[in-house]
Amino acid sequence: MTGRLAAVTGATGFLGRQVVRALGEAGWRVRILSRRDPVDSLWRHLTPEVVAGDLRDDDALGRLCLGADVVIHAAGLVKAPSRAAFDAVNVEGARRVARAAESVPHTVLVSSLTAREPALSHYSASKHAGERAMSEMLGERLTIVRPCAIYGPSDRELLPVFQAAALSPLLPVVSESAKVAMIHVEDAAAQTAALAAAQPSGRTFALCDDRPEGYGWRELMAEAARACGRSPRFAPAPKALIRAVGITNDFTVLAGVTPMLTSAKVRELLHPNWAVAPEERAEGTPMAKFDLRAGFEHTVAWYRTAAWMKH
Repeated sequence: MTGRLAAVTGATGFLGRQVVRALGEAGWRVRILSRRDPVDSLWRHLTPEVVAGDLRDDDALGRLCLGADVVIHAAGLVKAPSRAAFDAVNVEGARRVARAAESVPHTVLVSSLTAREPALSHYSASKHAGERAMSEMLGERLTIVRPCAIYGPSDRELLPVFQAAALSPLLPVVSESAKVAMIHVEDAAAQTAALAAAQPSGRTFALCDDRPEGYGWRELMAEAARACGRSPRFAPAPKALIRAVGITNDFTVLAGVTPMLTSAKVRELLHPNWAVAPEERAEGTPMAKFDLRAGFEHTVAWYRTAAWMKH
């Protein structure tokens, strides 16, 4: 495998930068698409080749994919003001990458477990449509990976959860019955890199830690608090209140703000089953290094070192 070339989009994102590191550690040469020449502490022992451009630049995508053994398409939007904005990146961007990768033996699309439920939100619908667009063009040369909820160092989306766990004497429990599969970002990257090295399958796989049945919300909040050295009390969060917060945040979109907790995100949070079934998992991928407790502790330690959390 030494010397094989992996071309990566979304290389400077939360998961993408870890994927680049995992590929480098596995002996790949790495070429990335980026608007600027990135400097990343994770890449101390790796100097990826940089193709200047973005997903709207067909010439840059062509240069990115030229001569590659595998393309990993990890670029995407996780929040946007409208379905059209999501589709411009998560669907049309995926289609452009597929077009550029037509002569590449293997392409890996990093999607999302939410693509299982496209009716839940504009985000989940766009990820599902992006999968379909790439599959129609690449067929058996495409492998789709659907990470479950990813967390870890430099994650801004779950930071408010840990901040609340560190400060609040009372933490909300969104649901007493829902299950949420989780994965540390380093484990998600290792599994993605392993699937990139495998033969293309035309299949879709979910990425998760060694608890594919998932975690309850009470356990998630308890482990977040434990990682912060706290032992708070818990209370059910009224679903009507959560929905009201989401609807209220919808109106901020009109002011040009794109909050994470919109009504669409609330529907995703309240979905009862984000567990991973046995048939969704890929055989032969690395076992997770982090269980939830170790992963949350690792994440909080990074937040504190980076001064993202003071407590």
